Amino acid sequence: MTLKTYCPEWMDKMNIPQTMAAVVLTGHGGVEKLVYEENWPTPTPGPNEVLIKVSACGLNNTDVNTRSGWYSKTVEEATTGDGYVKVAKDDPSWGGAAITFPRIQGADAVGIVVACGKGANRELIGKRVMTDNWLRDWDNPDDRSKTGYFGSERDGGFAEYTTIDFRNVGVVESAMSDAELATFSCSYSTAEGMLNRAGVGPRDQVLVTGASGGVGSALIQLAKRRGAVVVAMASEAKHGVVGELGPDAVLLRNQPDLKAALEQAIGHDTVTVVADIVGGDYFPTLIDVLAAGGRYTCSGAIAGPVVSLDLRTLYLRDLTFTGSTILAPQVFGDLVSYIEKAEIRPLLAKAFPLKNLVEAQQAFIAKSHIGNIVVTMEG
Repeated sequence: MTLKTYCPEWMDKMNIPQTMAAVVLTGHGGVEKLVYEENWPTPTPGPNEVLIKVSACGLNNTDVNTRSGWYSKTVEEATTGDGYVKVAKDDPSWGGAAITFPRIQGADAVGIVVACGKGANRELIGKRVMTDNWLRDWDNPDDRSKTGYFGSERDGGFAEYTTIDFRNVGVVESAMSDAELATFSCSYSTAEGMLNRAGVGPRDQVLVTGASGGVGSALIQLAKRRGAVVVAMASEAKHGVVGELGPDAVLLRNQPDLKAALEQAIGHDTVTVVADIVGGDYFPTLIDVLAAGGRYTCSGAIAGPVVSLDLRTLYLRDLTFTGSTILAPQVFGDLVSYIEKAEIRPLLAKAFPLKNLVEAQQAFIAKSHIGNIVVTMEG
């Protein structure tokens, strides 16, 4: 891959350094593929792009899965963060196509717009923004065949500076810190997209798997915002903090008798919606507690992507299954409004300096945290 060129005279005029610190992914594999560089070329904004001086950037499962090659159809086991030996070269990214290296990952960038390319909205300069990570054909933004992801199909936010189309940023008026804002974009928009696909409303009972993680904790808050009854599933050690997010009940991860536990917790042994980001061997148990006409929505499979399904259960109980990845353009704007109205809150587990991204990702993979982990450009 040819590195994006930069213009020293332009940067000097704008008081922008010609090089920057960045963590660069050099290929698919283990964490050794993440290399900290202190003198990486600072990108120049192209047409319709803004240059953001990044202050914080959140970590997400997609960073780990892309780096390790887990998205490849040759991989059938749970995601571990280790590199996989058998990874097809043409399908190891979220979009099912090869990505180019070197690549700067990191989707949830927060920072200040410091420069604009031709055609970009110059009123954004000096504003604190967070990134909308879905890269679109802005002449037809609903066309899912023409999408990419920030930090995958183009360089992202694990760097001191990054560029993105000006229509992919949102100005946020909030008292939250930059690190707190960096917990939202990927996890909360993913959760909102899942709830939209499932049509969740105030009459629903929503069962949330992986409730202590970034997407799971977002699902709790966003489903409660819609007025639904929410049952969260998490390891017992995390029940206290998960309970503070407001679910109606918190059950054990891989609850042995899920129907009995639901009956005791909410008064009936089924739910209308399962919002799943875990998958794996527990999948049939989740399907068994869906009420007739229920909906299953999925945006992850960290416990394993290959599951067992009795098709008679699907059609005899009139169930609806939805996958949720590419989001409608309005989801990001809705999320920004929820933040500004304080209808949702961040769950910042820990912040690491950028140079310690490998350590941060190892902590993320260990899943001992609750909420989101971010890196900052301080230190």
